[in-house]
Amino acid sequence: MQRVIPKRTLGRSGIEVSELALGTWGLSGDGYGAVSASEQDAVIDRALALGVTLVETAASYAKGAMEKRLGERLGDSSDVIVVTKWGTDLGSKPVRKRFDREFLEQSFEGSRERLRRNVLDVGLLHNPSVAAVKNGEAPALLQQWVNDGKLRAWGISAGDADVVKAALELPEPPQVIELAFNIFFQSDLRTLRADLKIKEVGVLARSVLSHGLLAGMWPTDKTFAPEDHRSHRWNPDQLRRRINQTRVLRTLRSGNIPSMRAAAIAYALDHDVISSAVLGPRDVVQVDQLLREVPKQAPYIDPRARETFDTQILKMGIISSLGTG
Repeated sequence: MQRVIPKRTLGRSGIEVSELALGTWGLSGDGYGAVSASEQDAVIDRALALGVTLVETAASYAKGAMEKRLGERLGDSSDVIVVTKWGTDLGSKPVRKRFDREFLEQSFEGSRERLRRNVLDVGLLHNPSVAAVKNGEAPALLQQWVNDGKLRAWGISAGDADVVKAALELPEPPQVIELAFNIFFQSDLRTLRADLKIKEVGVLARSVLSHGLLAGMWPTDKTFAPEDHRSHRWNPDQLRRRINQTRVLRTLRSGNIPSMRAAAIAYALDHDVISSAVLGPRDVVQVDQLLREVPKQAPYIDPRARETFDTQILKMGIISSLGTG
């Protein structure tokens, strides 16, 4: 039987999306190591079968191959919303960010061809600087595509809160923002929460499991292969400390939250400003674990357990302030 994942509205775009999304960076082979084409297909198919209706990707993932794979699996299905991102020039040496009209127009047409969709769902500027946002050329271009019916909604995949603040000050602010959010990294979303609500901006939360750390499966002496981006993300002491800190997630476990990974995802979903939590499974087993274990409806976390947990992470110094989130 197909699992029904609750849907939320992606801000003022009005687009309905599953509150759990399939992220494809890891699946593409970038960052963590190669994934076979057959496994990519299996992950995509299984996620859709379990009720995912939102898939997140980028034109730069596997040099466009991930978009092509999605186009082959999804076609022009109106049941699945695809979010893609533009702004990384892989043809430049070294690779650089580009948000000029010529590059974005080429990227848009490339995505449309690879995804096999005449009208694209959601397009995001991929990690622009504050200056690139304030310049206004790139945001205006994406807004024009929305006005022309080529794109249903536009937004920004932001590296920090300052980029989002600049975007929200534009004459026509974005409809969608993608931000990192997890128990270790909450400050950006908490700082922006009120403005995002006022502007009715849909929020995609990425890194919800902190690149696998919050799944709660790593030994304290965990190491990574050189080609795995996580080998450069933490030094051994930092990683050991973080792994020990993840044990606080046990506070959130209950009858409907059977694992630490489910607790981490439920904690994100408990923040109503988030439209969808982007997950990055790399095999079918991970898909089943992530999608089946998360509570299927609100309340995602018992309010008393949430209060106890928030108190603990403050005392442990995991976060410095709870702000207004």
